[in-house]
Amino acid sequence: MIFKQIYSILGKIVRLDDAIARLVMNSERPKPKYISNNGFLMAKDFPREAFQSALNYQPEATDIFIATYPKCGTTWMQNILWVMHNQGQPFPDNKSINREIPFLETVGKDFVSALPSPRFIKTHLPFDLVPYHPEAKYIYIARNPFDCLVSFYFHTQGFVGHYDFAEGTFDDFFECFIIGEVDFGDYFDNLLSWYERKDKPNILFLTYEAMQADLKQEVIKVANFLGSQYRDRLKDPEILNKIIDLSSFQSMSKNQQRWSSKRPDNMTPFIRKGQVGDWKNHFSQTQITRLRDRFIAKTKGTEINEIWQGIIPI
Repeated sequence: MIFKQIYSILGKIVRLDDAIARLVMNSERPKPKYISNNGFLMAKDFPREAFQSALNYQPEATDIFIATYPKCGTTWMQNILWVMHNQGQPFPDNKSINREIPFLETVGKDFVSALPSPRFIKTHLPFDLVPYHPEAKYIYIARNPFDCLVSFYFHTQGFVGHYDFAEGTFDDFFECFIIGEVDFGDYFDNLLSWYERKDKPNILFLTYEAMQADLKQEVIKVANFLGSQYRDRLKDPEILNKIIDLSSFQSMSKNQQRWSSKRPDNMTPFIRKGQVGDWKNHFSQTQITRLRDRFIAKTKGTEINEIWQGIIPI
């Protein structure tokens, strides 16, 4: 019995040493540079005052929000809504999507309030922080955490001015993501906050993977959700086909100055791959296990695991 107790104590010491070693290793890893808004992280050059202002925005009943965690199809939906609203016209090369459909947390309430109605608004806020109106529309897009992490890494690395992470590796970013120390907070907290409200009549819960599998069907869902004005437009097959064509990866990968600020030429483009399953090219087996275990722990008691069966290892 005494030997079993000694063995158990030694085992705990070894595990503690491993945990301490991991903490030390992580503290020495390169990390993206962020600013903290009361613990809520954002890119280091995003204006604090805009974030605080955004939380106080008063939505109108006609507002339409695109709500996502970063790298889950935000720009894709911005383009879809713009083309739909403009009856199949392509988004102009000389305009910025983030001026036409602004990012609430970076421009603040005054900029958004000055827009004509209906306002299309982009946000990465969890449900608990997002400005809410019971008649406003909220389109939430979820993407599996494995592909989201990969896309978020390349996004963060490539925006050198925002994050100062050009030399950061995928392994470095993985350690930040898995504990939620990235901009706009923990992936799972954001996902769960919206998933729990997905049955509200003014929230449409979509997935990136479903959009990839059948974009036409998902676009029709969006139009039906937004109401007769948009549903009637899609009765014209030419408009519907233009939305699908102009929202394809091939189309959106052209003239990328429409979607984001300039990235260095040696970095991956903003519209990078648009694939489901690219995570398999980047994860180690240990990383797969760690993110899978966190996924299972964070989503326990929900049916979220059914969304991505066959896509991620759960």
